[in-house]
Amino acid sequence: MESIYDIIEQITPPDEAARAQAKAQWDSLAKPLGSLGLLEDMVTRLAALKGSADVRMGDRRLLVFCADNGVVARGVTQCGSGVTAKVAAALAEKRSSVSPMAAYANCRVIPVDAGILNFPGHPGVLNRRIRNGTEDISLGPAMGRDECLAAMLNGARLAADNARDGAQLLLIGEMGIGNTTTAASVVSALLGLDAAVTAGRGAGLSDAGLRRKRAVIQQALDRNKPDPCDPVDVLAKVGGLDLAAMCGAYLGAAAANTPALIDGFISAAAALCALRLCPAAAKALFASHASAEPAGGLLLDALGLKAPIRADMRLGEGGGAVLLLPMLDMALTLYRSGQSFERLGIETYTPQN
Repeated sequence: MESIYDIIEQITPPDEAARAQAKAQWDSLAKPLGSLGLLEDMVTRLAALKGSADVRMGDRRLLVFCADNGVVARGVTQCGSGVTAKVAAALAEKRSSVSPMAAYANCRVIPVDAGILNFPGHPGVLNRRIRNGTEDISLGPAMGRDECLAAMLNGARLAADNARDGAQLLLIGEMGIGNTTTAASVVSALLGLDAAVTAGRGAGLSDAGLRRKRAVIQQALDRNKPDPCDPVDVLAKVGGLDLAAMCGAYLGAAAANTPALIDGFISAAAALCALRLCPAAAKALFASHASAEPAGGLLLDALGLKAPIRADMRLGEGGGAVLLLPMLDMALTLYRSGQSFERLGIETYTPQN
């Protein structure tokens, strides 16, 4: 049977010739060299990933992985787990926070049930359930290793299926009450950081709630002792089903040579797991914004990425990734415009020492 490791073996290096062609196309345009900054870098990276300087992003799809976390029982959130199911249904009905943003950006939203607590299903929500939520990580592992691998494989297959169906860009988002706690636990384990560094207020905790959240994370790390050299172990012990599925989605996207746009803190934590499992997957990982969570910048540094948007966002649902789409569209419009130095009768800019 196919495993996540089979998918990892399919990930190939980027096409450096296509990257060079895209860079030359940028440099031919009548503007200061590199003047669109990170947006130029993104387009050249997209070319290298796709193996062509003809970069197209017309078919874009947001995969929102939804799951619940047993650690909510420890009072680490402002609301209960039932909100996850309600938002998943709202995503399917185009009534969630990200829905009008996605409509403006011409982005299809695909909500995925990766393990929503007591969820009976809903039209438009893909069923990729592995189990009925996770266990309380402060008392033991979130899930079994085999369950974690199954969730990862589901995410990878979903990314690959969408790529085969014509998706040119995948946005990776999430929805799950309590998942800033699990994400902070994963980041603490992988980067060797204290919970005081990685855990923030999430959806709006009080000072007392934040202290409790950090204490619970430390309890989870002390009890489970996740192996920082084994991302699957980390995800299974202190992560969540949404994080595992997103990790798999990044790996599936990389194997399909399809770009995966990271949303915020939780999405980036899953991306770090994917990168630790397969450094070659870096070619498919693109940052959208720097999260307002305290470890958001540290995560981007660990991923080796810079985010074009710095707006102190913490919306979730893939909202930050969607916000980048109009900027990327405008950059691609200029990239394909043909407004070259020669065409405008301007002397070509050359790099200066």
